[in-house]
Amino acid sequence: MHYLYGSKTGVPRRLVATFGSQQQLAAYVRWATLKDLGNNRGKFEQGSALAGYNAWEQSAEPLTDEDETAVYHNPSPSML
Repeated sequence: MHYLYGSKTGVPRRLVATFGSQQQLAAYVRWATLKDLGNNRGKFEQGSALAGYNAWEQSAEPLTDEDETAVYHNPSPSML
């Protein structure tokens, strides 16, 4: 399992989606990124799991105690 987190200044990172592979996660982030500001920062597509955040982080292990079943698994643009 691969975990995608969103963050913004002054707010702790939050789990926004999970993926079955790193490749799926990377493809999703490429789709969701409207403007790449470098260092995993950017402006993100409205309706994406990263909307409202200004940075993202990925991990092969959970980084928080959040319930992974409460977020999208393998989201795609057509799901949103």
